[in-house]
Amino acid sequence: MIKDKIIRKLKVRPGKRVRLNEFITGWEANEEMRDAGKDAVKERAGELLEESRASLSKAQELLWAGNTWSVLVILQGMDTAGKDGTIKHVMSGVNPQGCRVTSFKVPTPEETDHNFLWRYSVKLPERGEIGVFNRSYYEDVLVVRVHPDLLDNQQLPAGKRGNRFWNERFEDINGFEQHLVRNGTLILKFFLHISKEEQKRRLLGRLDNNAKYWKFSLSDLSERQYWDEYQEAYEIMLGKTSTGYAPWWIIPADYKWRARTLVSDIITREIERLPLHYPEVSPEQMDQITTARDKLLQE
Repeated sequence: MIKDKIIRKLKVRPGKRVRLNEFITGWEANEEMRDAGKDAVKERAGELLEESRASLSKAQELLWAGNTWSVLVILQGMDTAGKDGTIKHVMSGVNPQGCRVTSFKVPTPEETDHNFLWRYSVKLPERGEIGVFNRSYYEDVLVVRVHPDLLDNQQLPAGKRGNRFWNERFEDINGFEQHLVRNGTLILKFFLHISKEEQKRRLLGRLDNNAKYWKFSLSDLSERQYWDEYQEAYEIMLGKTSTGYAPWWIIPADYKWRARTLVSDIITREIERLPLHYPEVSPEQMDQITTARDKLLQE
């Protein structure tokens, strides 16, 4: 596993004001890593990713068998931050039967006829499952905050939309997550922190590769014009909604291999901390198992 001191630096302390420029986006987390060099760090990251994927597979089996806890993984980040690739590489070793990924698009008329948390609550993982939200209800305090005209589509009662409004949304989210945790959901929240320069490089990569044309949208460029507004919205959101029961991790994402290793390691170690165990077998069930084994051996 990755050293605890590295993981601790990524965790947003509850109540702490967040300044994203104080969090790195690259691969060199400390002097030890810089001395080792990027190639050596990348090779070690690949080994750690394989180890954590194997551990995650075992932990998921226990989670599924116990059918008591559920796990909700939330991925947020700017366009091209690597959310899709992170899901693909981190979750590649788990049993698809116990893992569900949900991506959220523009709300439908039915969804806007409910409160902003409704469409997310109906997609929550069942007990025994790992659920992954590729974007989430946090969009309603990020995209909607940067583009407040989107509130017009939410059919809300008339009222001011200032700081009090957004703080109340943060309170709603915190209360929602506390309710989930109290009822057996482990919530793991990751912000994939990418630099503006790296986003530009990845967008150009999509435009220079016809196999990636389908990934490009003009909205990617239009949203890039609001980079500073999004950074501010993220800083406020991370500070307001990182709690002891559902903290945020800020993951350096300029190098995809490092981001994937960190996310995989954190998910694995947090699930392994749950009091998971296989269901106990009753004396009656044990008798049935013994009888079934004897019958098979006598065939």
